[in-house]
Amino acid sequence: MSSESSATTVWEGDLIGGSGKTLAASGALPEVEVTWKARTTRPSEKTSPEELLAAAHASCYSMALANGLAEAGSPPERLTTTATVTFVPGEGVKSSNLEVAGKVPGLQAAAFDEATKVAGEECPISQALKGNVDISVSATLEG
Repeated sequence: MSSESSATTVWEGDLIGGSGKTLAASGALPEVEVTWKARTTRPSEKTSPEELLAAAHASCYSMALANGLAEAGSPPERLTTTATVTFVPGEGVKSSNLEVAGKVPGLQAAAFDEATKVAGEECPISQALKGNVDISVSATLEG
């Protein structure tokens, strides 16, 4: 069974002075404005493709980790994953650094660390980025 997701961006103007609006087809996210300035200087209330990629990577990784932990008999109580995507103008997306904190009752730190490694292999967004973007994971098991 396959699943398709889509979003549409309408862009007006050139790269530097122009702007666009992006809307996810599902309607689950509000329409967001994207601009070159948002990509390079991070003004508030506007986004960038890299911020959207970070959101996708963080949510995908969290799902993969939650699934792996549950399948191993240690379902998480809570996972908090932050993805930080680095974009260099003229060079592209260089890295996605994941920081994950998990509250998993009864799980030892070594088992959590191993699960975070497996999640990196299982996450479809990580798979799509692999070989093109440096990916790192920093994991903390909360007490």
